[in-house]
Amino acid sequence: MPIVALDKDYAKKVEYRDNVNNFHGNQLTYVHWEEHNMFCSAIAFPLPPAMPFGAFVSEVIATHYAAHPDAANIDWSKVEWMIDGKKVTPDFDKSLAENGMKHKSLVRFWTPGLNGYKGTYS
Repeated sequence: MPIVALDKDYAKKVEYRDNVNNFHGNQLTYVHWEEHNMFCSAIAFPLPPAMPFGAFVSEVIATHYAAHPDAANIDWSKVEWMIDGKKVTPDFDKSLAENGMKHKSLVRFWTPGLNGYKGTYS
């Protein structure tokens, strides 16, 4: 349900705490491993826009999802990616910014053949 502010200038008076200027050169990046509901929602990371996508996968995504039983079986070359609602094939050598990511981007990924713990989507 939409909310209507009683003060017409409300948006001008609010200090947004998740503004990119508050992250010391980093940008918020949300990541969600689809069909793996052991992680019920996207995880947010403050990351430098210049970080290579490959490092993002190996140092951020892989380490934070490592607790899941399917994690060791991920074939990263077969992962299907979506960034901000668009299916993409990211270039692992290019930066997050060069792959089209910006402040508060949502990165969703699917791992074909892995559908959660024992196929339960969990």
